[in-house]
Amino acid sequence: MKLASLKAGGRDGTLIVVSRDLKRAVRATGAARTLQAALEDWSNVAPRLNALSEDLNEGCRVFSNNEHVFDVDFSALAAPLPRAYEFVDGSAYLPHVERVRKARGAEVPASFYTDPLMYQAVSAGFYGPRDPVLVPSETYGIDLEAEVIIVTDDVPMAVSAEDAAQHIQLIGLVNDVSLRNLIPDELAKGFGFLQSKPRSCLSPVLVTPDELGDAWRDNKVHLPLLTHINGQWFGAPEAGVDMQFSFAQLVAHAAKTRPLSAGTIVGSGTVANQDTSTGASCFAEIRTIETLRDGKPSTPFMKYGDTVRIEMKTREGVDIFGAIEQVIRASGG
Repeated sequence: MKLASLKAGGRDGTLIVVSRDLKRAVRATGAARTLQAALEDWSNVAPRLNALSEDLNEGCRVFSNNEHVFDVDFSALAAPLPRAYEFVDGSAYLPHVERVRKARGAEVPASFYTDPLMYQAVSAGFYGPRDPVLVPSETYGIDLEAEVIIVTDDVPMAVSAEDAAQHIQLIGLVNDVSLRNLIPDELAKGFGFLQSKPRSCLSPVLVTPDELGDAWRDNKVHLPLLTHINGQWFGAPEAGVDMQFSFAQLVAHAAKTRPLSAGTIVGSGTVANQDTSTGASCFAEIRTIETLRDGKPSTPFMKYGDTVRIEMKTREGVDIFGAIEQVIRASGG
């Protein structure tokens, strides 16, 4: 099934079930008012949501709670989870890490291949799929990061990777916005990201793993992640290739010393392949490749008015999550 949230209904939105073709939807308030509420009682609510999904995809127009089918308006959608208790973002694609470190003459520590990189990202609010990205200054080095995410139910502390797989309930996409020119000074303090990692944007819908068919295996998504910048192809790296750690391993890593609350979002990190012909999922990747080739980067970061489109399709070309479509704007502008 595919789930989304309307902006109407308060800070946590109103949960809706969306048809497989992303054209029609029905309110799910008879099962749960919000997606967060659904995740907190997933074993009971998920079957009811799935029944709604089956009826919707079979063409039902009116449901038992008198809710009517309506056409999906992507501009009326909030993020599926407008805010979450946690967003922990990994860096599972080591080709990206290897290139970045090589460009500055640093080796990749051996531990990076056995112990995931991860940081605590902003979760108090996410942009909707058509909301602009607001940034105070172009000089901050505005970048996108196209990633895959999963959402969990309640995860116990110290869960094994094998057991963690059972807690992955939903899959989606994120534009994990980065302000690259702020990162070096923040990391130099030795205390992690803060100002350099503002709000991110989630895909219009989150889907259950069964919606991906055999593209979801080994707790990875085996499909290309497609990005366009200003209408031009930017990259389509394969998300199932070169992913050093599966989502089950990332969940287990995040839960090593603490439980994860239902609704926790876990990010894959910027999708990248060893084969650079598949393009990139962020400008930092392009600039790193240029530095290794030419001695310095030549592609600038994003400017006000630039547009981003991030999406994932089946091998047959069917849209899965809907597209993230955003414009970069000055905050207050």
